[in-house]
Amino acid sequence: MIIASHTAHRKRGTSVSSETSTPVEITAKPEPGKILLKAPRRGKPPRHIADMDLAGRKEFLKELGHQPFRASQLSKHYFERLVDDPQEMTDLPASSREQIVADAMPNLLTTVNTLEADGGDTLKMVHRLFDGALVESVIMRYSNRVTMCISSQAGCGMNCPFCATGQAGLTRNLSTAEIVEQVVAGARMVKKMSGLDGAEDGPEETKPLRISNIVFMGMGEALANYKSSLGAVHRLIDPSPEGMGISARNITMSTVGLVPGMYKFTQENIPVTLALSLHAPDDELRDELIPINNRWKVDEALDSAYDYYRKTGRRVSIEYALIRDINDQGWRADLLGKKLAQRGRGWVHVNPIPLNPTPGSKWTASRPGVEQNFVERLRAHGIPTTVRDTRGSDIDGACGQLAAAS
Repeated sequence: MIIASHTAHRKRGTSVSSETSTPVEITAKPEPGKILLKAPRRGKPPRHIADMDLAGRKEFLKELGHQPFRASQLSKHYFERLVDDPQEMTDLPASSREQIVADAMPNLLTTVNTLEADGGDTLKMVHRLFDGALVESVIMRYSNRVTMCISSQAGCGMNCPFCATGQAGLTRNLSTAEIVEQVVAGARMVKKMSGLDGAEDGPEETKPLRISNIVFMGMGEALANYKSSLGAVHRLIDPSPEGMGISARNITMSTVGLVPGMYKFTQENIPVTLALSLHAPDDELRDELIPINNRWKVDEALDSAYDYYRKTGRRVSIEYALIRDINDQGWRADLLGKKLAQRGRGWVHVNPIPLNPTPGSKWTASRPGVEQNFVERLRAHGIPTTVRDTRGSDIDGACGQLAAAS
């Protein structure tokens, strides 16, 4: 996902909150085809209990001069109750609770704008980090779940030409806590949307909504920020109150094909879904669309994805943005279907995605008939295929549109 200046497009969505902007350092637009695997060195955000596991939090509190057992209390407030106001933490000493919270749970991001679309079922949140960098996350409400798309970097270094995030360049990596804080902020927003602030009684349709699914498909390449992204996965799946208690099977880790990172992530043996953003089955085109393909080719990326399935038993998703007259030809669908089927049955699912428009881009979505032909050809090869729902395109909150402008 990516966002372009929503200020210019605000008429297409509803802005439900905003704050006065402050100057932000602008990252230079990358040269065509140039990738950036190592993020620029910037000042680090303050440490937060979400950066570490419970044992680490106890040691952290001890270093701060507080009793280690406070870590469990703070964890319950933060991960379970979604509370950050010291006055609501009545189990902490009244004389020191402000200091404890300030030390262990510093403010990491400020939501400066929230746009809504799809009748309020899609929300795009724009956050300002401690150094002025901007990131975006998107909440999507469905009939049976609430999915949140989160960012792992401010910007992206992969430089895919059809993606607004990639064209914006890479500002820096996010810390584990900055990634987690997006989810906590989203959970607070979803809870507020219910209007009940946590009440569990009453009919099912009036109960508070909860974020049930997380996709690392926002700004950035998560496997290029491996340590922080892995830490965030653990915070999200650790049982409450040590973490968010979200099922690992409801988390999707997305990558454009950083093959070494894919193999490394496989060894973690965490039952999350792996999503490979392929977008072309042949190296000639993918070299152009996905510059990282100049280092690790299509077959290498598919081999590592198949290895993930073999080691974890988790079916892999192949993401494929359909771009008119670029990658939507029938023969490319056949080539993709052949390559996937050659590696076995039941290991993969393809999600064709109608390309979402970005300002000034020459790229556009495939024609409906071409899209249907592409899908039918994949299915003819025995490949399960489902066209991805495109939520939030009118607020620049859909896949490929996140560019973080306040």
